[in-house]
This record gives sequence, structure tokens and C-alpha cells, in this order.
Amino acid sequence: MSQPTATTPAQPAGTEALAAAARSVVDAVVRAGDHCAERAAELAARLRAIADELDRCAPPLEERLGEMRQFSRSVKYNPVTGPGNPFSPPLDCTDRDDAGDGTVRGAVALGLPYQGPPGHVHGGISALLMDHMMGVANGRAGVPGMTARLTLDYHRPVPLYQELTVTARHRSSDGRKILTTGTIGAGGETYVSAEGLFIQPRTPLRE
Repeated sequence: MSQPTATTPAQPAGTEALAAAARSVVDAVVRAGDHCAERAAELAARLRAIADELDRCAPPLEERLGEMRQFSRSVKYNPVTGPGNPFSPPLDCTDRDDAGDGTVRGAVALGLPYQGPPGHVHGGISALLMDHMMGVANGRAGVPGMTARLTLDYHRPVPLYQELTVTARHRSSDGRKILTTGTIGAGGETYVSAEGLFIQPRTPLRE
């Protein structure tokens, strides 16, 4: 078997491979739509069989919830960036401050499963991306918090199938209150801008 080269990205393994495969199934279901209606029952039965097989591997729910309380494990299954979560796009997020002003950045292109208005991203998905990136910015600033209020301005519809840049920046802290801002943009245009109020918990968020 040939080894991955510099021009051939390595395929994910383990749980990440399962999530990537499930993600491709979701994308294919939405793209195929009613064009595959005559085979829908057959394909659904095959997918349910796979789900049953995975379910047999799963531990009791309480045990799994206990595992997921460990931050190092929960990150892998985050619904925005987690490579082990099929719902995650996933957003390619970095906490590097390239601009030197506390800004963190992520990049993602969203397909049909995330559509709201025809040809554009659902507004709730934009809010999800913003909420997550603001949390990353706060964590990098050393003041992780829980979302108390999230305000978004939708300047123009966010396009599907175009690489988006998602940014966030911790602005200030006042006691336990944290103010953070962010944007979603592409091609030099800002599609969404946001402001969030976060509250720093009395006990640490991470274990």
C-alpha cells in the first residue's frame, strides 16, 4: 500500500474516520434528495444496521457522559471543530494570534447540510460558529466563560461552498463579565459581525 505523499493528504483513522464517513453520508443524503427515493428504504436499512453495530460498541450513557466531562476528550467531539463529531463541519481553528491583537481565526466551507436560505448558510449555524470562536478567544486570553448573551448582525447572506474566515477577539473583562467580538467573512467582505457577553464561572470549566 502506498504511503501518503506531500500532495496526498493522509486519511483520518479511528473515530475520526467514522465521523468523516458519516459526514460524507449526510452530505450525500442532502445532495441526492428525492433523486434517490426509489432506493431510500434499502439504503436506510443498511445505515440503520451500521448504527445498531455502533450502538452495541457504546458504553452506558452515564459512563460516556462521565468521560466527556474531561475537557481533553470532549474537544474531539465538539460540534464545531471536533474531528470525531459527524455534525461538525469541522471548522479548522487556530488559536495563533497572527495579528498580534488577540484575534483568533478559523476557516471552513459549508455545504448543503448547513443551508438556510437557498444557496446560503443557515443563520443559526453562523451563530454556532461565532459562539465557539468567541469561546476560543476568551480561553486564549485566560478568561474562559459561559455564554450569557450573543448578538449578531447579519450584513449579507453567508454563501455555501466558499471558504469562510471566522475570527474572534477578547475585548475586555470586568470582574466575571467578559466582552468578546467576532466576524464571519470571505473575500474581504464581512457577512456577519457579533458581540458576546460571557460569564467566567466560579469553578474551572476544564478538568
